[in-house]
Amino acid sequence: MTKKVRRFLRAFTFYLYNHWVTSIPWYSLRTLYLRKILHVNIGRNSAIHMGCFFTGNNIAIGNNTVINRNCYLDGRFGIEIGDNVSISPEVCILSLTHDINDSGFVPIGKKTVLKDFVWVGMRALILPGVQLPTGCIVGAGSVVTKSFDSHEIVAGVPAKVIGKRNSNLTYSLNYFPYFDTDII
Repeated sequence: MTKKVRRFLRAFTFYLYNHWVTSIPWYSLRTLYLRKILHVNIGRNSAIHMGCFFTGNNIAIGNNTVINRNCYLDGRFGIEIGDNVSISPEVCILSLTHDINDSGFVPIGKKTVLKDFVWVGMRALILPGVQLPTGCIVGAGSVVTKSFDSHEIVAGVPAKVIGKRNSNLTYSLNYFPYFDTDII
């Protein structure tokens, strides 16, 4: 099999997930496809909701983590998501960008990391290379362009620190609503 054919088949497996499998209303089938076909590392009791778009299989998702509906995960260079992370609907997490000053518009990859107990609000954008340590909260609609310290609450465009979160976090997420709803 030629390299071109292998790349085509790999692209087709992502197409199948992003346009068909992601619409299947059973968590177990979506998770099985992500694990076995796309080789995404997904921990125990983690919920990948309907409508999520995956590109690249350099993605690791911890235990008891929720990736809510219609999120975009760009794992071409690497995304690491810890345990008990709550990612709200329509969040975009990137690991690849371009050098705006390069005449060839060369791509630049940087691993993006969200550690344990991070909570990302709806429609937030997290840019390549950002490190969000344990307990960070990202406000809805924020654009995170840089890394922050543990338990900081950040919001805005670009995101800046607006507060500090309790550091004694012990919860375990378990959010598997029926179909494409918020009914559990």
